[in-house]
Amino acid sequence: MNFLEIQFALGGTTKTLPADHGYALYSAVKHILQKAEVEPQDIPAEVKLCSVSGVPNREGKIYLHQRSRFRLRCPAEQVQTWYRLLQNQELNIRGHKIRLTRPRLTLPRSSEILKARMVTFKLESVDHPELPHYFLESCKKGIERLEIKGSATFIPSNDDGSLARRTLRVREKKIIGYSVVVEGLSEEDSLKLQWHGLGGRQHFGCGWFYPYKEEEYAS
Repeated sequence: MNFLEIQFALGGTTKTLPADHGYALYSAVKHILQKAEVEPQDIPAEVKLCSVSGVPNREGKIYLHQRSRFRLRCPAEQVQTWYRLLQNQELNIRGHKIRLTRPRLTLPRSSEILKARMVTFKLESVDHPELPHYFLESCKKGIERLEIKGSATFIPSNDDGSLARRTLRVREKKIIGYSVVVEGLSEEDSLKLQWHGLGGRQHFGCGWFYPYKEEEYAS
């Protein structure tokens, strides 16, 4: 479980991104792989991508700020490959062009409390009134499968008091998920959860956990 995180500052003239840009970001990184003609031509399962942080304008976009970053986690032995491949590359995010600049490496930090902006599971119905209950049950089972001792006991709320329900569009499909907080983690289990994540669509920014105090860096 030796992994590192690469954080890229964002250059270029673009000041906004689509709020729902996880799939477009994945596609842009995949395009760079294909253009460079390196192997593999797709992003390996062990590489995690995080959506870019920003200030939502409530109209389907986010405003980028000085702390907006593109973040990637990968095994330590792959760091040089991704560092060199992505440095100074331009990503086209649905017509919004950003350049990846000033990369820096960071060590993962453990925290007793971790949060993910969006976690997704395959659920039978997305409009069932007891969906949050079933969702938390899925979180509990996922944590147990990872042999992690921690509790996903609540879904945080948005500023308006509603449950933090999120959506992700993948091509024509709309994916539903929730923000999740996991508490009571040991140092080892905290790092394990940050490495393995939780749920699906992790190449699109889902299941990315970070210390609760890093809220300003999360989208």
